[in-house]
Amino acid sequence: MRVAKIHRKTKETDIAFELNLDGKGEYEIDTSIPFLDHMLSHVAVHGLLDLTIRARGDLEIGPHHTVEDVGIVFGQALSEALGDKISIARYSSQVIPMDEALVLLALDISGRGLLALDVIFPQRTIGSFDCHLVGEFLRSLATSASLTLHVKLLSGQDSHHIAEAIFKALGRAIREATSLEEGRKGVPSTKGVL
Repeated sequence: MRVAKIHRKTKETDIAFELNLDGKGEYEIDTSIPFLDHMLSHVAVHGLLDLTIRARGDLEIGPHHTVEDVGIVFGQALSEALGDKISIARYSSQVIPMDEALVLLALDISGRGLLALDVIFPQRTIGSFDCHLVGEFLRSLATSASLTLHVKLLSGQDSHHIAEAIFKALGRAIREATSLEEGRKGVPSTKGVL
């Protein structure tokens, strides 16, 4: 089974994270940041990933450390669950609508961590959640998991819809890129490693 359990504790956050890449979309998520929980539930459901996440952070300072560190731990869990990356599809691109919002997300399990984010949120906040934290989460995930991740807003006027389309696309892209391709031997790279 392609699973991972990570526990990361720093002076700023304490995160327990479980991931099953071959799951059913079941989740138990409590980061103490309701909007982040909502977005991560989309990753689980639309990626058919089983996620159990418990995070506590220095929210009296602000949500930044918690959001960033959840991204780091997600990336670590993804790397651990993928193991040697034998027979994975490696790539995925998704174009996901959410009402008026339309987002393009492309993912490469490349071994090189990079986020190319071309998204402007029309409203700076969604409730009390600062929209710039979406980019912080994605950057932490991409860097920690050594993914190349491109996210481009094609259209949209509502920041909540835009964020939701991003996280739904992320779930579907993780599912597709980590899927095992029948008949593939080794890793999908002419270098022989990822």
